[in-house]
Amino acid sequence: MSILIDTARWPAHGRLWAHLISDANLDELHAFASAQNIPRRGFDLDHYDVPEDAVDRLIAAGARHVTARELVHALRDSGLRITARERRYGRSPGH
Repeated sequence: MSILIDTARWPAHGRLWAHLISDANLDELHAFASAQNIPRRGFDLDHYDVPEDAVDRLIAAGARHVTARELVHALRDSGLRITARERRYGRSPGH
């Protein structure tokens, strides 16, 4: 079980954002995010959006830095991935 984070490169709200995921389950992800004071409002069905300035701190806390491609593969392989189509129809993990 690992917490993974990619490089912040997604622009929104005047800053760059990274994705934080678990390759095992959402409970692990929420526990890590909570322990690192990442607000729950940053959760987006299968990942947390985290600002660029939090990335180094999250890596120091145990998140493993991976490429965006590796992150997507890990999320898909875990069974937690929510596709764009599923997002449109409001699917969440386990449903």
